[in-house]
Amino acid sequence: MYRLEEETEADWWEAEALYDLCFAPGRTALSSYRLREGVRPVRELCLTLRDDQGALAAVIRYWPVRVGGRRALLLGPVAVHPTRQSEGLGALLIRESLAEARRLGWERVMLVGDAPYYGRFGFARLDGVTMPPPTNPDRVLGLELRPGAWAGVTGPVERETDPAFAAPGGDPI
Repeated sequence: MYRLEEETEADWWEAEALYDLCFAPGRTALSSYRLREGVRPVRELCLTLRDDQGALAAVIRYWPVRVGGRRALLLGPVAVHPTRQSEGLGALLIRESLAEARRLGWERVMLVGDAPYYGRFGFARLDGVTMPPPTNPDRVLGLELRPGAWAGVTGPVERETDPAFAAPGGDPI
């Protein structure tokens, strides 16, 4: 049995340790991290999964970005502890968070990832949307939470500049 909860400040360092465990050293040098600098994540969509003993099994985060001047969600990272992989925990986090994003009124979501994995959630390649280099364009994927939300939305992915999402310094959660 797992407990699904919104990530809190108390979870921050444990979540960061799980990301470090699951991803290669230097993960913060990826282009998607440049879009997160100085920006607060979308708290309601940053979720944790803990087991009965309280151990962190999986975590997901979302960040606001702009594409062609239009707001979008940047999904990621999502991580599942190596001892808990193949239990469907990542899929659970993705499905639950996407449903909540839709409920909250977000219209579009994007990520950089593997099309075969994320395609099962409805993500497809975004033509005309460019992440900062050196991102492979075939890995830039999007999902409409509202029909037609990606229609005509093209251009570079940029950091969110709305002051409501400005991180005041320190840890952004």
